[in-house]
Amino acid sequence: MEGVSLTIPRHVAIIMDGNGRWAAARGLPRAVGHREGIKAVRQSIEAAMDIGVKFLTLFAFSSENWQRPQSEIADLTGLLRQYLRSELNELHENGVRLKIIGERGRFGPNLAADLAAAEARTAGNEKLTLIMALSYGGRADIVAAARRAVASGLKPEEITEQNFCSWLATDGIPDPDLLIRTSGEERISNFLLWQTAYTELYFTDVLWPDFCAKDFSDAVLEFARRERRFGARPGAEPG
Repeated sequence: MEGVSLTIPRHVAIIMDGNGRWAAARGLPRAVGHREGIKAVRQSIEAAMDIGVKFLTLFAFSSENWQRPQSEIADLTGLLRQYLRSELNELHENGVRLKIIGERGRFGPNLAADLAAAEARTAGNEKLTLIMALSYGGRADIVAAARRAVASGLKPEEITEQNFCSWLATDGIPDPDLLIRTSGEERISNFLLWQTAYTELYFTDVLWPDFCAKDFSDAVLEFARRERRFGARPGAEPG
């Protein structure tokens, strides 16, 4: 993409899907697929920074994932701990700010404290904001935001689309311009439901452990070809 003038998405979100199928196709345990997926996380972060993306959100653990077998949940939470230990220094050195959205308390006090410490350590970084959605669900996010809005004392008629955003988990983060989902599935699976109202969707058959920097760039190229209308007719005057 060097030397090519493109419309770069400010915020890219990714539903990282296909770890289990990648492992099954090779006769390996699902845990191996999850571990291999870390390579795709690294490549996506590097590609985002190289291209000039400022916000990258990764759907790492959904609220529905708690329904999986306990052994797989243990593998996923253990992998999260390992990721923080092995990657945080490099993320910090490369200017990446880490932000967590979702019910982090469900991971237990120790891991929740580690996540908070990682956020605090990287809070001043500005190259890229990496948002990790952990125990996150879009519907739960909207319900929690509604409760916070009510608790703030605002009257119902005072709540608007604009100020409602301030109670969402993504307060201060622009809505995604581009949402990528790997593995061939074509749905958003309760991810950033409010925030993706006008997001461009990109689906690829590539399984997450095989997703590389070129795949990320291909998605951005496709995004650049599209005309974003935000509900308006082509050529229509704003308003």
